[in-house]
Amino acid sequence: MSNFLRLSFRQTLLAAFLLIAGLLAAASLGGLFTLERVMAQSRVATASALLLTADARQLAELRVAMERSARQYIVLDDPSLLRGFTQAGDDATRLLGEMGRHDLPQQLSTQWLAQIQPIKDELGGPKASIQQREDALDQSFRTLDRLNAQIAEAVRRLDDERSAALQAQLEAGRASVGTQVLGAIVLAAMLALAFGVWLTRPLKRLERAIAGLGENRMDAPVDIRGPSDLRSLGRRLEWLRLRLKELDEDKARFLRYTSHELKTPLAALREGVALLEDGVAGPMTADQREIARILGHNTATLQNQIEALLRFNAAAFEARRLNRSETDLRTLLHGLVEEQRLQWQARHLTIELNGEAPVLAVDADKLSAALGNLLSNSIRFSPVAGKLFLTLSSSPGKVRIDLQDQGPGVAPADRERIFEPFFRGEVQPDGAVRGTGIGLSIVREYIQAHGGRVDLLSDGPGAHFRIELPHVSD
Repeated sequence: MSNFLRLSFRQTLLAAFLLIAGLLAAASLGGLFTLERVMAQSRVATASALLLTADARQLAELRVAMERSARQYIVLDDPSLLRGFTQAGDDATRLLGEMGRHDLPQQLSTQWLAQIQPIKDELGGPKASIQQREDALDQSFRTLDRLNAQIAEAVRRLDDERSAALQAQLEAGRASVGTQVLGAIVLAAMLALAFGVWLTRPLKRLERAIAGLGENRMDAPVDIRGPSDLRSLGRRLEWLRLRLKELDEDKARFLRYTSHELKTPLAALREGVALLEDGVAGPMTADQREIARILGHNTATLQNQIEALLRFNAAAFEARRLNRSETDLRTLLHGLVEEQRLQWQARHLTIELNGEAPVLAVDADKLSAALGNLLSNSIRFSPVAGKLFLTLSSSPGKVRIDLQDQGPGVAPADRERIFEPFFRGEVQPDGAVRGTGIGLSIVREYIQAHGGRVDLLSDGPGAHFRIELPHVSD
């Protein structure tokens, strides 16, 4: 067993093919040998039947020759004719012996031969009248005719019995071959299934392990059983998991360090700028106040960028840990619309929520955050007194959420990069604070964590986002 476990995937697959092929070949050879045995028996039975039939016909001819010689001898009294009768009788005796070896009943042979001696006695006895001698011969030869008929009938019965026996052997052989082939097919199918399960199970584990690494799930160890090369690949993946986990922890430590080391002096810098603007250090000229204003604006921008980086990292980390529960999407969307009522009412917007969707097992908090970001963006970019359309729909295997506004849309040059972290498009709402560029990237992180996708469709004039979430129908 240990030697078998040391086989590689290719060697195991080859061994499985050879084993199944050998099994089917053995069944085929067994059927061939069975067929050859039955054919040999058929040839023997056919040859025996032909010999018996030919011997029966020859025996009838010898009986005719004996009668002709006997009658001619009575009339002509020629010794050569008596010798001819005797020779025909000897040939008949030999022929009956051969027929006995081919299963002719011994009783018929004995009765047939018993009729020869009375004829010989009649031919060698005192000379009576020709008519009397012919009458005596008629009786003996009629008995021989009757025995010949019985022998022919016995030969026919033997042929029928052998044909029936041969037919039974053929049926038994066919059943045996069928059983062997069926058993070989069933056993081959079981072996194929066993090897298939044994070989595909580690492949599925590899697939799950790779998917886990791709989704940054680093807590579950990679343990692959099966052929030696797949076990070796599993050990490499386990090493990769540990290495990625170490790098992820290093990144988290770096971000924590960065947030601490940068935010503290940045806060001091902002406080210093505020003191200068308040005139604590003395009155400033107009140019100095402008410089202080620029410094304050840039320190605030830098702080926002640092906080956005931390928020994006936290969102990417949280996306790997979903707390799924049965959620009604229409109720969830209605709640988001109500949460942002002040924002869209301030711009005199109208929001239409249409359609229905089945209940899904999702992380309601993370999906709310993703949809809330999209809704907030659409409100910011929508014109005053415009409309927003939220539409739910479903199709086999998926649920769609469409969000469409009447704003300026996304510039064609920005469409490919709109979901990249910290990317801010060319088109921005009038009078609004320029965003950090992480909102849509967080949307993509949360949607992809659910196994779905988010796309920007090009059927403007406004922006049209479509979210597709997987759904398994009952």
